[in-house]
Amino acid sequence: MRVIGRFIASVLMVTGALLIADVVVTLLWQEPVSALIAHREQSHLSAQLRTLDRLSAADERALARVRRGRLNALARRERARVGTGRALGRIHLPTLGRSYVVVQGTDSSSLRKGPGHYPDTSLPGEAGTVAIAGHRTTYLAPFRTIDNLHPGDPIVLQMPYGRFTYRVQESRVVLPTALWVTRNVGYPRLVLSACTPLYSASHRIVVFAKLAAPIEAESREASSSTTTTSRASATTSTASQ
Repeated sequence: MRVIGRFIASVLMVTGALLIADVVVTLLWQEPVSALIAHREQSHLSAQLRTLDRLSAADERALARVRRGRLNALARRERARVGTGRALGRIHLPTLGRSYVVVQGTDSSSLRKGPGHYPDTSLPGEAGTVAIAGHRTTYLAPFRTIDNLHPGDPIVLQMPYGRFTYRVQESRVVLPTALWVTRNVGYPRLVLSACTPLYSASHRIVVFAKLAAPIEAESREASSSTTTTSRASATTSTASQ
């Protein structure tokens, strides 16, 4: 009986130590089990993004002659193509050292995979506000440190049809009922939102950012034009020798 008692005591001690370790990890960083689940989902989403990249490259060639509204057309094509919970693009937070695949949708199932785009808001390339939500303590905690973003910091959205760089304007803490944060304001804007304080859903921390840099899709077109011109000049030069 003493042996059994010692065995049970050892098991209880190990179990207690594991529970304490889990609590410490959760408090210092994020909940570990949900992090493993989200990490696996992010891997699957990355594969989906590679497929979208190939499809959008074909779209870009097909729409290469469309000048006005070209990005808008590509964004609308993306919206029609991507279903809830599927990979939409990638968000880079350079000053925080973070990068995640963004999914379409902000339901609980979608947000377990990564940051989620509010379907009723714009996509990059469309006029209006792009809104993205993310967890701060579970499922990789992608937005855990967005309170460390400061005015001027870059936020990059890499879409299959272009790269969009935004600059942080300000951060605010609002109530969950503050639906005004996703409204259009007359210029291309990005909004990131997450629950605050940590381990509470009583409020939301909202980061506002404004589109700042030229879109890479347009730059690629200009680069292609320059390359074509250079090649033509080289051919002319060679022919005259």
